[in-house]
Amino acid sequence: MPARAISTRLPFEQQTHAVERRLLILAGLFLTINTISLSVLRGSLSDWIHLLVWIGCAVTAHVLLNWRLPGRDPILLPLAMFVAGWGLLVISRLFPAFADRQTVWLIVATLILLIVGWLRDLLRVMRAFRYTLLFGGLAVLVMTILLGVNPGDPTGVLGAPTLWIDLGSFYVQPSEALKIILVVFLASYLAEQYPALRAEELDAPRRRFSLSPRIFGPILLMWTISVVILVWQRDLGTAILFFLVFLTLLYVASGYTPLLLSGALLVIGAGLLAYQLFDVVRLRIDIWWNPWLDADGRAYQIVQSLMAFAAGGVFGQGIGQGAPLSIPVAHSDFAFAALAEEWGLIGVIVIVGVQAVFAVRGLRIAISQRSKPFQTLLAVGLSSMIAVQTLLIMGGVLKLIPLTGVTLPFLSYGGSSLVVSFAITGLLLRLSHGESS
Repeated sequence: MPARAISTRLPFEQQTHAVERRLLILAGLFLTINTISLSVLRGSLSDWIHLLVWIGCAVTAHVLLNWRLPGRDPILLPLAMFVAGWGLLVISRLFPAFADRQTVWLIVATLILLIVGWLRDLLRVMRAFRYTLLFGGLAVLVMTILLGVNPGDPTGVLGAPTLWIDLGSFYVQPSEALKIILVVFLASYLAEQYPALRAEELDAPRRRFSLSPRIFGPILLMWTISVVILVWQRDLGTAILFFLVFLTLLYVASGYTPLLLSGALLVIGAGLLAYQLFDVVRLRIDIWWNPWLDADGRAYQIVQSLMAFAAGGVFGQGIGQGAPLSIPVAHSDFAFAALAEEWGLIGVIVIVGVQAVFAVRGLRIAISQRSKPFQTLLAVGLSSMIAVQTLLIMGGVLKLIPLTGVTLPFLSYGGSSLVVSFAITGLLLRLSHGESS
């Protein structure tokens, strides 16, 4: 009798680990090649320190997550680390001192990701204490309104939005942490209302959808938070981001399509009202409509951004070869434009593709958890937060929509943004592993 064939197929967990490891190696090769190019131009050792720190964070996260979350999604961590490392290169190219700070924040962000992955009962605790988290987040938001500062305008002479809290040697942006808090709260609340929402949809498909208190309550809450952020902090991007993600969650929970249309009308109405009331909103809409009327003045930033995209062409100028420093705040709000100039259309396609895949993998996790409403809504909310924020800043930098001022997740300079993005990644990894709550 012929000998029975011996299967050489690896267990699922080992295959997952191998895929993640290969992707991290590819990301490391890309960063190493670009670090060599940048260090040859500048002769600086700091770029190699940044790369070594990135390698240490990537290896540590991979090894520890293999132990704690063996059944996790193998794509999310490499994507997050790849874009974060690319962001370090962009920031180091523009402002080396800021890159040193971002490297420290990368260590902190990786630590937060591991903590999120390590705590087995984290989601259960967050769900149980959702009101405590909500009111704590709102209290910090009020504190930011009263005591907030702007690092670029510490004296307040320029009237810039005060979105940060000064903690001495560094600044934090509480609205970043509020993103996760609100998603957890809404996912938990809507999960409890999920049977009633779906029953109303199935039992009376021809009846008009009634805004009962259980639905009207969170709508009023989110609208109030968005208006407060818009009015007192003049943070158009965060206000729109919160409300759009909330509408997505409400639509997924209820399945009622007119909610999306109603939400779009509310966003447009709020934008028109803000245009009449706030100079910063009026400025952003005016320069979006026609930046060439004041290309050397108020629209200088967006015009330089468009020129950077044009100068990059298909293959880019090459790292260190372009002139992205002509774009104000190129390391933060306009990091996407700086990337486009030196890596060209190919770099743009890659970064857009990576962010899109990240969002799709998050939605795939939501589908895999569809029998558990809370996990499903949480995965949808976290994925939508990254996707909507990416679309808002990319669209603004390309002048497809008015500039909103949010950061590009993982890539732009900003410790608060990086830490929250990695925390979202950690939550998605835990959900993909099959977290129960």
